[in-house]
Amino acid sequence: MIKPLAPNQLYTACNPDQFDFDTTEMLEDLNAVIGQDRAIQALHLGVNIQHDGYNLFVLGQTGLGKHTVVRDYLEEQSRTREMPPDWVYVNNFDKPSEPIAISLTCEHATIFRNDMHQLVEDLCSVIPSAFETDEYHLRLQEIDDDLKKTIASAFSTLSDEAEASNMRLLRTPHGFAFAPVKDNEVIKPKAFDALSKEEQRQIEDTVNALEEKLTAILRIQPQWQREARNKIKELNRQIVMFASGHLIDELKIKYQHHNVILAYLEAVQQDVINNLQNFRPEEDTADHMHVPLMKMPAFRRYDVNILVDHTQHDGGVPVVFLDLPNYANLIGAVEYTVHMGALQTDFTLIKPGAMHQANGGYLIIDAMKLLMQPYAWEGLKRALFSRQIRIQSLGQIYSLVSTVSLEPEPIPLNIKVVLIGERMLYYLLHAHDPEFRQLFKIAADFDDRLHRTDENQQMYARMIAGLVRRDKLRPFDHYAVARIIEHGARLAEDAEKLSINVMDIADLLREADHYAGAADQAVVHRDHVQRAIDAQIYRGDRIREQLQEAIHRGTLMIDTDGARVGQINGLAVMQLGDVSFAVPSRITATTRLGSGKVIDIERETKLGGAIHSKGVFILSSFLAERYAKDYPLSLAASLVFEQSYGRIEGDSASMAELCSLLSALSGLPIRQNLAMTGSVNQRGEAQPIGGVNEKIEGFFDICKFRGLTGKQGVLIPASNIRHLMLRADVIAACTSGQFAVYAYHNCDEVMEVLTGEVAGQVNAKVEARLRELEKIRQNLTKTVKETANGNEKNGD
Repeated sequence: MIKPLAPNQLYTACNPDQFDFDTTEMLEDLNAVIGQDRAIQALHLGVNIQHDGYNLFVLGQTGLGKHTVVRDYLEEQSRTREMPPDWVYVNNFDKPSEPIAISLTCEHATIFRNDMHQLVEDLCSVIPSAFETDEYHLRLQEIDDDLKKTIASAFSTLSDEAEASNMRLLRTPHGFAFAPVKDNEVIKPKAFDALSKEEQRQIEDTVNALEEKLTAILRIQPQWQREARNKIKELNRQIVMFASGHLIDELKIKYQHHNVILAYLEAVQQDVINNLQNFRPEEDTADHMHVPLMKMPAFRRYDVNILVDHTQHDGGVPVVFLDLPNYANLIGAVEYTVHMGALQTDFTLIKPGAMHQANGGYLIIDAMKLLMQPYAWEGLKRALFSRQIRIQSLGQIYSLVSTVSLEPEPIPLNIKVVLIGERMLYYLLHAHDPEFRQLFKIAADFDDRLHRTDENQQMYARMIAGLVRRDKLRPFDHYAVARIIEHGARLAEDAEKLSINVMDIADLLREADHYAGAADQAVVHRDHVQRAIDAQIYRGDRIREQLQEAIHRGTLMIDTDGARVGQINGLAVMQLGDVSFAVPSRITATTRLGSGKVIDIERETKLGGAIHSKGVFILSSFLAERYAKDYPLSLAASLVFEQSYGRIEGDSASMAELCSLLSALSGLPIRQNLAMTGSVNQRGEAQPIGGVNEKIEGFFDICKFRGLTGKQGVLIPASNIRHLMLRADVIAACTSGQFAVYAYHNCDEVMEVLTGEVAGQVNAKVEARLRELEKIRQNLTKTVKETANGNEKNGD
């Protein structure tokens, strides 16, 4: 019969004497990330390979410090790279709805904007001055005089011709008119009526001919006026060119190597000429003296909208973390203002997204947050595929609204996107989104556990020292560090591993520091760490206490003494928040004559999960393979978790279910002062399970409340021994012989401990019962056939 495990098998302690420091103050910080060599290599490849699609997905459970590690690594890499250009949007004077994107080297975006502001200010000064010069007024007067002379000359010629025809050109309130003249006097109406018909006809013909010439002059007069206005415009253009030319030429020389800016300055100069009235003072100019020049609607068209500005950057390429990755924050947006009840916008209301800020560098996004934002994932993929950042509102893309908006010129995209998320999210995207594999070719998988070697324990101590310094905590002595390492093994659920969940360790350090401070201690000791661990458990322990209270009061029926046939104490783990615990569950089995079916009541009532049902099918196969190779099973059995009202999942109770079934078949009672856990395969071999420490401690707590007798204990698979990191009170009870932990390899060893009988006797009784049931079935079958034959004869 198997023996209880020795106390040193129940807990792998960390020897404080292996450390050559008194407190963490004597330790240096780690220069590398502990236990993440695989992830760091993937990061290095993803960052340095310059091909399309080599973006990164960093996967791992929460708390591993993925965000911190990734950001620190990228910031270190960014310092070695050349700073990307700044980007600005300027007005497109030909198509205002399509603003022009301009790339500028670092710091030149602000300089260019300041140059344009200064240009507008200078133009507002020099242009009005140019129009106030004597030369301008003289040339303006010349144009006006020429116009007047041309008009006067035309009318003078017409008047002379009229005089030669004995007619006179008269100006009246209603326009021009011709009147006949005789002896240098205008003929009166009565005198005209006295003339002969022939004379009247000649005068009328002459007037008609002169009126036609007058009409021609009146018709051509607007043309002369247009020509004069054109001359004035040309004069104004020349004045503006003269006044602004040297200012714009200075900028052209300054930006002579930038073709886009040169073309833009040409367009600015032409627009200034076309809108020179904006630069000439008006009567209400004083009313706008308090408004900044570039805020005035007339001059906003010459502003420069800086989209990306690296002047505040320390150097290298940008590293941007986007906390709220909605579509607008990611891609950018065009904002609107309300004027007179209508929405208005222009190029100065274009707002950058995180992809603009990170362009040329690295963009870090939480994958879950990204996928939760409507259309953000599609927008990111579209930008990465096209290698362009095209600012479009969702209303435009999906034709949801008819508001006229801008279509800014797309900006070329050169970026490394790093998504950070859980492993399951990565696998789901990889399986269900074909485009994901094309865009995120590098997976940086963060491990959550580390081999517990002496070297790694030394590194773990340095990691603790770094966290202590980062959070400005009190130093920890080497006994406290040893206790944290032991707790790291417990978190890893493996005595040979250490959890590298930085969040959990950092939380423990801060809470231990708090208790040291409350005790007015300058150094954190082991008991402060233990108090923090106990406090963490206590904060999430309410449900466990209520369940244990229900067991103590008999509401949940659990026996811890005596022996029962077909009844065993199983163990189930519950995870509630950050706290996991186990409570025993009564498992019972009943057997009777049947056709070989083992009924899983949990499955029949749809309370059993697929894995639990699989475990029941496996133990059914084991029964048939071991006991009924040469005859059919004439068995009907039922298995159930008593007083279970929720879903049962997992196969960690399949060995307990098998043992309760064997007990029911053999008639051998099972000791109720024992509980067990473990999975079974078709050969009856024990398979490891999870939560072994919680399961042992859960049954121990029940036994401790009722009184330890020295006969109580828990049976676990032998392959779970390496996972044991039990509480101190459990180890103390085992050391004093008041409690025991047994490790078994197969169902035979378990049944020997549970029943006190050797495995051969147990198997013999089980087989005898199964043969008895088969014999009963055969006799019943024979009797039924004989009865049926007799009925047939009587019927004949």
